[in-house]
Amino acid sequence: MSNSPKVLVKEKVGPSGIEALREAGFEVDLGIDWDDETFLEKLPEYDGVLIRSATTFSPELIDKATNLKVIGRAGVGVDNVDIAAATKRGIIVVNAPQSNVVTAAEHTVALMMSLARNIPRANAGMHAGKWERSKLSGVELYGKTLGIIGFGRIGQLVAERAQGLAMDVIAYDPYVSADRYKELGVEKAEDSDAIYAKADFITIHLPKTPETTGWLGAEAFGKVKPGVRILNVARGGLVDEEALKVALDAGQVGGAALDVFVSEPVTEHILQGYDNVILTPHLGASTAEANDRAGFQAAEQIVAALSGGTVTTAVNAPAVGREDLEILTPFVPLANRLGRIAVELAGTSVDRIEVEVLGRIADRDVRPLSLAVLRGALEGRTEEIVNDVNAPGIAQERGIEISETTNVQARDFTDLVRVTVVSGTERHRVVGTTLGRQDRPHLLEAWGQKFNLQLEGNLLILRYVDQPGMVGRIGGLLGDAGVNIEQAAVGYHQDREGARGSSAVMVITTDEPVATETLDGILAQDGFEDGRTVSL
Repeated sequence: MSNSPKVLVKEKVGPSGIEALREAGFEVDLGIDWDDETFLEKLPEYDGVLIRSATTFSPELIDKATNLKVIGRAGVGVDNVDIAAATKRGIIVVNAPQSNVVTAAEHTVALMMSLARNIPRANAGMHAGKWERSKLSGVELYGKTLGIIGFGRIGQLVAERAQGLAMDVIAYDPYVSADRYKELGVEKAEDSDAIYAKADFITIHLPKTPETTGWLGAEAFGKVKPGVRILNVARGGLVDEEALKVALDAGQVGGAALDVFVSEPVTEHILQGYDNVILTPHLGASTAEANDRAGFQAAEQIVAALSGGTVTTAVNAPAVGREDLEILTPFVPLANRLGRIAVELAGTSVDRIEVEVLGRIADRDVRPLSLAVLRGALEGRTEEIVNDVNAPGIAQERGIEISETTNVQARDFTDLVRVTVVSGTERHRVVGTTLGRQDRPHLLEAWGQKFNLQLEGNLLILRYVDQPGMVGRIGGLLGDAGVNIEQAAVGYHQDREGARGSSAVMVITTDEPVATETLDGILAQDGFEDGRTVSL
């Protein structure tokens, strides 16, 4: 009987993936046509399984996979695998996160060129026996400006291809270092308004979050150059389709190309029949090469997992000693939240993230804390799902350095975690610890001021002129907006002689997120210098 690992290919993948498994010396079975009964009966035989999206690994199914060591997903998402259940059983879950980036970038460029030259309409006319040359005059891409909102892997590939067409490229993504923009020869926009003012074409490549939903909406379309063309090959809902229709009808937007939609599949759409709109049925990742690449990359990771190699796309946490993990686990939520708060306070491009671990925990393997900080800094700001394995790679692609230092001495508290975001010459530091029997995370420092506040729910952080009556004004303004304050703490600067400075910082937790309009209203008042909202 062979001692070689046994792998089941449960769904159809490209031949290169199957060949990679066989070349590694594995026994490979194809179960593409198996019924559920056969699958359940045979599953305990396998060390690894390669799937796409049709097979769901629930906790119950994972319990039946008594010999399983790795699940490979030939694609980006892993929604069909219960990660917690797999991790509990010690099963590595891997995917193929880079399998479709080239395909998505190329589809974006194809749609941009099709918009510029009216290719779909010209093709449809010719097939209908029409010669409409005089009606279909287009525009050149040469010398035009492409605006990219979201400058991750796909956005950067789009930029490279647009530069090959002699386009000028401007991009907005505060979570990409300034050096990375320079390396790619792309103009760095300070905000999306800078793109609206300059771009002839705008493509959006953001993750789908509550903050990014409707990013290109009525307000944005009111700021764009008249005649701009809009592209969305990222996520449905990033473009407000109703607002886009209004802008198209008004002539403010000259054309649009959508590959993704709020609800899919879609057969009836409000923009059907528009001559200047291209609609494609989510083809961004649909090429033979991408499908084959997904199977091959997932198979490579299965081979690494079963042969003692380096697994680079696991979505589970990397292995850390049990004793270290027991000590560090209470600090992971703290580190994650500090990472999120630090980048929000920075508010600009991120060049480096410095993680300092102080106190008794500094004697441990503190990688989980650094990874939690990085995950907090990146989550919801990248096209990819961020996890402990891929976070360093995503940061590297964006030109973000990460440093980690430890010191067994900590002042005032037994343990501390400090996170500093460096942006050019500016440094934004936050400090926290855990307190109490339940190890609740507490914020101790932000924007140069010190206090002690339990981190939970929704944060509002305000910097204002330190003068009598400000705390009451803040409470009144939030009350007028219907926002409940749950906790509040004030920190103010003191010099060595104990004299107070001119500014103070107030950190507030609220029962619901503070709306952007509410924050803007507060900052418009006299005496308020800056403010941020953070949902934890």
